Amino acid sequence: MEHMDTRREIIRACIWMDEKKLNHGSSGNIGVRVGDKFLLTPSGMDYDTIEPGDIVEMGFDGSYTGNRIPSTEWRFHSQILERRPEFNVVIHTHSMYCTTLAIHGMGIPAVHYMVAAAGGTDIRCAPYVTPTTQELADVAVKAIEDRKACLLQNHGLIVANADMKSALKLLSEVENLAEQYWRALQIGKPNVLSEAQMREVFGLLETYGRQPDPELRKVG
Repeated sequence: MEHMDTRREIIRACIWMDEKKLNHGSSGNIGVRVGDKFLLTPSGMDYDTIEPGDIVEMGFDGSYTGNRIPSTEWRFHSQILERRPEFNVVIHTHSMYCTTLAIHGMGIPAVHYMVAAAGGTDIRCAPYVTPTTQELADVAVKAIEDRKACLLQNHGLIVANADMKSALKLLSEVENLAEQYWRALQIGKPNVLSEAQMREVFGLLETYGRQPDPELRKVG
């Protein structure tokens, strides 16, 4: 069986998402690029029952091989990975706070500077269309354009990144932002950072952890 390490990585990520309450049962799915194809979680299986052989290998033309059928949301995995070569991992979940906002058709505006971690000045919410359809893939691709994350109205969220570690980190961050926004809305209308303020943050994130700080002076 090919790509055994990647198959195991997908299973570990699925179990981690359940443990962190970022997903539940068999909802959600993970796709990972492998060469000119991608691996995808199977349809309708609880994550704690999945074995490496259950992970489905797919082509971008919808062809697949393996013991299971792929997630019914394979279309947006395929299209995002095919159109965005900078992404190697796509994760879709029904996490509590992102889905709560999505039920109201709400994205996440720049209520916190860490919204920039998702690649833009906000996190968009795609309009509702029937799950598993090509129409859903179309609106998802549009909502995540020039971004790393988007919500899906009355459905959940999608995050995408270069590798599994960064994708899971972004997933956790977006869910945290959604919870912060939800809590802020309980108090009243929250302050939203301007585009100029967010542009300053983009520069900071590009050099986060690397830039020298002229006010720091290491001694000893």
